[in-house]
Amino acid sequence: MAAFRQWLGPSPFTQLAVLALVLAGLVYFGGNVLATMDRLGLKPGFAFLSQRANFEIGESLIAYSASDSYGRALLAGLLNTVTVAFFGCMLATILGTLLGIMRLSDNLVISTAVRTYVELFRNTPLLLQLFLWSALFHALPAPRRAISLFDSIFLTNRGVFLPRPVVVVMPSLTGLVAALLAVGLVPLIARRLFQVRAVLRWQVVSGALAIIAIIAWVSGLSLAAEWPVKGGFNLSGGLSLTPEFAGLLTGLTLNSAAAIAEIVRSGIQSVGKGQWEAARALGLKPRQIMRLIVLPQALRVITPLMTSSYLDLTKNSSLAVAIGFPDLVSVANTIGNTTGQSLEAIVLIAGVYLLLNLGVSLLMNRYNRRLLAKEARRA
Repeated sequence: MAAFRQWLGPSPFTQLAVLALVLAGLVYFGGNVLATMDRLGLKPGFAFLSQRANFEIGESLIAYSASDSYGRALLAGLLNTVTVAFFGCMLATILGTLLGIMRLSDNLVISTAVRTYVELFRNTPLLLQLFLWSALFHALPAPRRAISLFDSIFLTNRGVFLPRPVVVVMPSLTGLVAALLAVGLVPLIARRLFQVRAVLRWQVVSGALAIIAIIAWVSGLSLAAEWPVKGGFNLSGGLSLTPEFAGLLTGLTLNSAAAIAEIVRSGIQSVGKGQWEAARALGLKPRQIMRLIVLPQALRVITPLMTSSYLDLTKNSSLAVAIGFPDLVSVANTIGNTTGQSLEAIVLIAGVYLLLNLGVSLLMNRYNRRLLAKEARRA
């Protein structure tokens, strides 16, 4: 009995009673839902995922048509969501880190501008920001009068056209052998021949890149770019981003970068002033102090908070439905409306976002544990 009480806590019978009430409520409401679905002629379950969808999706990373199944439509929406979340997290991290460092600048104009940016984006609704960016991208000029940036990026009301990297492959036995060597030997060489500390870690990266470049040259691999070209009433070639995708990615990136900037700022300020003074006494330049001394120590504070920012960005990507981007929520809503299986659609949305966020948390927690292990070894 003592072990039982210790496992459940100081009030085990109260907790069991509350749990029984919760389960009884779930059973009651579940029975009502099943009875309602039966009255409407709906069969609970996910068998409908194999049926024909009969609706189109505006953009998809995989081949999709109205004759495909609901399951494939959900997969297309999921890939769109993952794409936006991945690039949003990556771009927001880069921009937020730069803004967080600039926020601490001695230049009053720079620090004030960054503070204004942070306050503006953190204190206005994200949905309103997405509406703004979507409207701006749709208000761009037609392709014939496209806004050109460096003659390689074109902004139009049909989307943003960017150069697309293209890998040219010349298959051969030599190329296959070289590719296998690259996969197997580069990590080994980088680990065994470049046993250096964090201060010289860039040498490991540059050495590995040089080896990969030599192997690619021997095997006939080359990297080229396909440039967008104006032609008649539209542009051709390159990588095209729809206005909906560009507006969503821009809104999520700028909003999350504001939060990340504050996280980076607080992390940098958590490092003691003695570290700065010691680094200056060694003759290090401000950039070297920030890169080699301050930021590595600030990561202990930054990393856990960055996890929350990544989770927020991933969940906020569901607002894409408001500006017409076919993400997971948009596709699932369409499926629920056409099949009547709204409950199953909601369960799928909740389950997928739960798995996505648990995956992000798992990766960030592993990275955080590695940082703590390194700190323990240094200590």
